Amino acid sequence: MRTYRIVMSALALALAAGTTAAQTTLYVGGSGGSTETLMKEKIIPPFEAKTGVKVVYIPGNSTDILAKVQAQKGKQEMSLAIIDDGPMYQAVGQGLCAPVEKAGTINDLYDGARMVGDRSVGIAFIATGLGYNKDIFKKNGWAPPTSWNDLADPKYKGKVVIPPITNGYGLLTLVMMARIHGGGEDKIDPGFDAMIKKVSPNVLAWEPSPGKMAQMMQTGEGALVVWGNGRVTAVADQGAPVEFVFPKEGAPVIMVAACVTEGAPQPKLGQQFLQHIVSPEVQAILAQGVGWGPVNKNAKLAPDVARKVVYGPQQVATLLAPNYTVINAKRAEWTQRWNRAVEK
Repeated sequence: MRTYRIVMSALALALAAGTTAAQTTLYVGGSGGSTETLMKEKIIPPFEAKTGVKVVYIPGNSTDILAKVQAQKGKQEMSLAIIDDGPMYQAVGQGLCAPVEKAGTINDLYDGARMVGDRSVGIAFIATGLGYNKDIFKKNGWAPPTSWNDLADPKYKGKVVIPPITNGYGLLTLVMMARIHGGGEDKIDPGFDAMIKKVSPNVLAWEPSPGKMAQMMQTGEGALVVWGNGRVTAVADQGAPVEFVFPKEGAPVIMVAACVTEGAPQPKLGQQFLQHIVSPEVQAILAQGVGWGPVNKNAKLAPDVARKVVYGPQQVATLLAPNYTVINAKRAEWTQRWNRAVEK
């Protein structure tokens, strides 16, 4: 009988331990690939060690993660969602994000990382600008590009590569063309006019694939491209003669953003993990590992890492914030118009 009681007590303890473990599991959704690897190898383990919590990382692109959070509204599995800023504004607008606790490392962010509504924050800066092949430019006696208007220069005919509007880089090219021609997000016609009449004739390809874009830059087939600073630098690190340029009119920022979901199963842990991600130490890991520019003012980077990302108050000040309230409302309409007139 005594043995029976001991066995049952042990079983009860095991079940209790299992229940406790289930209650302290934090589900986080974010990008796959190299970001997922970095999260699992270098970012999640220290948080688990500090808190005793099990973190389960759910990989997917921004559209996938947003769709999961939308589908689970009111019964969330994920406590923290990491997606690009455009979709994040959609999530906030749909009531899917809880207020961000203004505590700990959240108080050390650049103003530009504080997103409208205080229900999400940027966790990384990526600049949208120009990349060019230095050998091709030198061969043709061309000076390095300096302006978004360079995309319309006839001498680059057949040498320009831009992602399509379904890609953030293509979308922001349209926005910048509107801005520098007297319009903007709420007055997009000047942007379409410039794209159709001036830029499109120079475009060799509207390339959505990062791998193909990198190849075209390496070979010089794409001598002048619109891309992110981290992407261009990654190609340069492979030995290609390419360089990123912050255009003089400014570089639109693409922020990787995060929010604790409304109704999260582990809201406090979600807030803690968000503060962990934007801590100076983790920001440095993200900069080195995936080329994300730090949003924390106190992040310290080695010189060889700093040159590859948006880093420091001067570069952060050059970043332009797109108006995603307008963009998200008009995106479907713009995409149809782009497909009819720009990429025809």
